[in-house]
Amino acid sequence: MKKGEICEGTIERVEFPNKGIVRVGDEKVIVKNGIPGQKVKFVINKKRKNKAEGRLLEVLEKSPLETREPVCSLFPACGGCMYQTMPYEEQLKMKEAQVRGLLDEAIAAAGQTDAQGAADYSFEGIKGSPKEFGYRNKMEFSFGDAYKDGPLSLGLHRKGSTYDVLTASDCKLVHEDMTKILNCVLEYFQERQTPYYRKMSHEGYLRHLLLRRSESSGEILVCLITSSQREEPIEPLVERVLQLPLEGTVAGFLHIINDSLADVVQSDETRILYGRDYFYETILGLKFKITPFSFFQTNSLGAEVLYQTAREYLGDTKDKTVFDLYSGTGTIAQILAPAAKEVVGVEIVEEAVEAAKENAAGNGLENCRFLAGDVLKVLDDIPEKPDLIVLDPPREGIHPKALPKIIDYGVDRILYISCKPTSLARDLEMLIGRGYRVEKVCLVDMFCSTVHVETVVLLSKLNTKQHIEVELNLDELDLTAAESKATYDEIKAYVLEKYGLKVSSLYISQVKRKCGLDMGQNYNLSKKEDAKVPQCPPEKEAAIVEALKHFHMI
Repeated sequence: MKKGEICEGTIERVEFPNKGIVRVGDEKVIVKNGIPGQKVKFVINKKRKNKAEGRLLEVLEKSPLETREPVCSLFPACGGCMYQTMPYEEQLKMKEAQVRGLLDEAIAAAGQTDAQGAADYSFEGIKGSPKEFGYRNKMEFSFGDAYKDGPLSLGLHRKGSTYDVLTASDCKLVHEDMTKILNCVLEYFQERQTPYYRKMSHEGYLRHLLLRRSESSGEILVCLITSSQREEPIEPLVERVLQLPLEGTVAGFLHIINDSLADVVQSDETRILYGRDYFYETILGLKFKITPFSFFQTNSLGAEVLYQTAREYLGDTKDKTVFDLYSGTGTIAQILAPAAKEVVGVEIVEEAVEAAKENAAGNGLENCRFLAGDVLKVLDDIPEKPDLIVLDPPREGIHPKALPKIIDYGVDRILYISCKPTSLARDLEMLIGRGYRVEKVCLVDMFCSTVHVETVVLLSKLNTKQHIEVELNLDELDLTAAESKATYDEIKAYVLEKYGLKVSSLYISQVKRKCGLDMGQNYNLSKKEDAKVPQCPPEKEAAIVEALKHFHMI
């Protein structure tokens, strides 16, 4: 098997995120955008030692899991909701299995295991979205053409293409009102033969259509994004949109000018052509002001499930100070505030912080405080000490220098909400290694028919009084200056950077013992007899040994 070779095979399983595993002879190939059981044709586009990746060309045979027909005309060219041919129950089962397997491995590797060596925590399954279709409250549609010099289109990019745009005239992820508006806008500019903005030449007019809808009120913001390269009469389009037979109402029609060279939705100038530039969304009895660029969960009803789960997991917050780190527009902070002494939110995006302050004031919450800045730096300037911490970081997870600061507060409970299980698994390793235990995990599906899922994790601080108390005499340990030179985190960072391997604190301690570095007694030994502990693989052991040599510890 070599690069460029076309192969066929059956997807045995799908690992998170979206990695289909196909066997070709004795070799394993990763093929994305597939479903377990599909027979697929693919081309090898990456080939390295013990690793190959293939690009999907064609599905030759359906999976037994695909028991329903596609719900939209763009499937599978769009690729936005690739699991739509699977019943929703099967989608949930697959996501649950993927994330549980990922977390089981990470938690066990970190040393939190039962007598059989398996990850020891409570996995409480997955909660589905209240709505499978029409759940998205925000969509950014692009202007373009489906093929070079083709007719004007408005919708979503073709899977694997930066330029081809497919008209989303029957997208099932959004409410029918949003589809009617999209078709109306497209028809208007097709009639006028208005040119779209071309990314390469940076010439043209039409760029994006941003639609936002309130699940609770049905109000919609219509935002037309164009360049400033020409003037087109927009008022007749506004009238057309206002005359559409909608279930809800148009709260505002905005013309946003964007001359940025980057293909992003942003505003150099915003003109309100009708109504206002905001509406309100209600979540768990609280009102949140939504503007064109507000950060907010894209599934409002799913967000209620997520935040209710978070509130239940965190438990009693009475008379407690809660830190909500990576707080966004302060949704979680405000949901916790009524039962807490104080909630302090930290968010790097200043616009989100201002929105959080406004929403808190509107909801009559006086015990919420929101700070703008990087969590890594802001924590040094907060005089209060938290009793509980909520973490809801971006997809890349928590900054490796910020996480130790968070851990050092030593709070009894940490609630970690993650939109990317792989970065969550990485962060859990450090949390467990530094004295926390994963108590329970629950998944919430906010993104039906897609590969994404939210994960809620409750961690508790280990009670050292319940573990073996050992009196250590430093003279007896004969701890040398050399042995104290590198922390576990420094060893992990060195191994990751040089060898691309992730190693747990458990593995490092095992190797240090083998090398004659006395580690003292293990405070976290299982009380059960015949307890099995994961052993460090040879490849990782060699890397750790090299790290110990690097730091002159052996």
